[in-house]
Amino acid sequence: MNSEQTQHPENQCDLCGGSTFEEIGNRDRRGDELHTGICTGCGLVAHMPVPSEEEVSAYYAEQYRRDYHGESTPSTRRIMRAWRNGDRILKQLFSRLDKGAKVFEVGAGIGCTVKSFELQGFNASGIEPNKDFNAFTREQLKASVENCNLYDLPAEPTYDVVLLIHVIEHFSSPTRALNHIHSLINEDGYFYVECPNIAAPFATYDRLFHYAHIYNFTPATLIALAKKCGFELVSQFTDENHPDIHMLFRKVEEKSLEVSPEEAEHTKAAIHRYNMLTYHLRPAYIVRRINKVLSYLGEFLLARVFVKGMLKHCNKG
Repeated sequence: MNSEQTQHPENQCDLCGGSTFEEIGNRDRRGDELHTGICTGCGLVAHMPVPSEEEVSAYYAEQYRRDYHGESTPSTRRIMRAWRNGDRILKQLFSRLDKGAKVFEVGAGIGCTVKSFELQGFNASGIEPNKDFNAFTREQLKASVENCNLYDLPAEPTYDVVLLIHVIEHFSSPTRALNHIHSLINEDGYFYVECPNIAAPFATYDRLFHYAHIYNFTPATLIALAKKCGFELVSQFTDENHPDIHMLFRKVEEKSLEVSPEEAEHTKAAIHRYNMLTYHLRPAYIVRRINKVLSYLGEFLLARVFVKGMLKHCNKG
């Protein structure tokens, strides 16, 4: 791994616009070559170089699900997980939304979150660029999810809340994506986002980076990006040590860039604070793994029955 700082004038940081990066990884989680750098000006972690919009669009349209999920149609276990996740998000946001509010999900996946909101009386819809799960979404789940990209949508205020669930890390330019999302949201509307937290131990160092995650965020860099694109933080549902970031923002007119070079050192210290042994011997990790194994067992036993009942509920009337 090369820890030297290098100038990349052709590659500007998507957050702060800087061009000085330090390489912090040269392999992905499969051991294939993948160069990852951290911007020394703000701490944003990204591929070096960042793939183009065209490359990203082509990859997600055809390859993503098969590369990283090994499925072209969703398994019952995956459907059950997605439904439970959508139900969790619904409960987190329910009290903040008026009845009939327009909810829109970018990168809706199977469509379970969209359907969860719809069944609770919201005007819910979404888009999903990948084609593999789309037939299931429309024909069986009956969710309103179109197979298109974010930038196909006209820049007009339309929605009361936009959801971005483990999607922001996949954009070629998160700044461009959030600026476009800002244009889609009604005045004082909300933007809800979830993504991995690279400052928390969600994986051992050798498993942190992979092609699909072009960017890696800390809570600080995600908040800075949101402020830059016209959003103010309303709620943070997970703490600094949680493997995922869950945040709710409100649309505002003011856009401001607030970054600190100290975030780069904080992030590097965070991702190197465990070795292979100390990572796996953490009590919190052991408890989480036990719970995960038990949940996998429950999923294996219950998924088929759960999904059958879920689809019956979705298709009433």
